[in-house]
Amino acid sequence: MDSQQTVKTNGHGRHNDGDAAEWKQVAELRAVTEAQDPACKEEDDYMLRRFLRARDHHIGKASAMLLKYLKWKPTAKPNGSISEAEVAHELSQGKLCLQGQDRQGRPMIYGFGARHHPSNRDLDEFKRYVVYVLDATVARLPPGQEKFAAVADLKGWGYSNCDIRAYLAALDIMQNYYPERLGRVFLVHVPYVFMAAWKIVYPFIDDNTKKKFVFVSDKDLDRTLREAIDDAQLPEMYGGKLKLASPAPAAK
Repeated sequence: MDSQQTVKTNGHGRHNDGDAAEWKQVAELRAVTEAQDPACKEEDDYMLRRFLRARDHHIGKASAMLLKYLKWKPTAKPNGSISEAEVAHELSQGKLCLQGQDRQGRPMIYGFGARHHPSNRDLDEFKRYVVYVLDATVARLPPGQEKFAAVADLKGWGYSNCDIRAYLAALDIMQNYYPERLGRVFLVHVPYVFMAAWKIVYPFIDDNTKKKFVFVSDKDLDRTLREAIDDAQLPEMYGGKLKLASPAPAAK
């Protein structure tokens, strides 16, 4: 084993968190995957651990998932990242605000479903936008935190906003290429008509992720959000003190 691989396997030093047996599995996953794609050397142990956990610590399944990611990455991000210019149209619509954090220190995303119109989007740009937003959110993670949380506000959502192809594309990217990043999503102000779209999307959500979606009734909204988010970090529209940028490209 060369020195670079030794450093990578040891996570740039000794792992002082997590389970020793799990880190041993991470090393096994690295060996199996690097043998098939040397690009795995560029990914750190925490990345590999997320793929391992996403496949319930099954080395073979995790390696297959990781190899798919390694093939996707240079295609999805040929320049290493997505620039604002590549998603300018999506950013201009203010669909998402990337601000604040919850009580667990997880960066928050606030999404506004009624600002998305399938008639006014290019699917390829939308996919780039999802990657752009996820990368921007990951960049906001504090030390020791690997997950983010979100509020999906569906106030005013109607059939003109329904975009199953985009929802499935976003879900595919998040589940397959950013595993174990999502902590929780609160769905608020959910209109009855949205449930028809939800029934179509739901079967495509993996079992671990399904538990992370929480539907919040209007009567429970204030209590639920305040339990999860400190007043200083809670947007003004929900009774807190945080001023959301509008329109809302990724926070700098």
